Amino acid sequence: MMKDISVKELKERLDKEEDLFVIDVREEHEYEEFNIGAENIPLGTLLTILDDLEEYKDKEIVVHCRSGSRSGQAKEVMAAAGFGKVRNLLGGMLEWAEKYG
Repeated sequence: MMKDISVKELKERLDKEEDLFVIDVREEHEYEEFNIGAENIPLGTLLTILDDLEEYKDKEIVVHCRSGSRSGQAKEVMAAAGFGKVRNLLGGMLEWAEKYG
């Protein structure tokens, strides 16, 4: 299992337009309030559509939520389903908003 990622590292990599698949596992209303352009797949939905994400199994995936708790669960579920490069964004959108507004 890959180690988690910091807000700073993710921001730097997104700024460089690196090829990352970023999933926001928050609910739709949370996503609409503030997001960083990630794919919005709420945690409850994610569990049911893992098969649809098959093409990303060997790619680096970053999952995030509000604080890092739901995305931690998402990371575990995805890892158990064979996704080998899933990283949780530590501190989530709370820390992102604090650092980058």
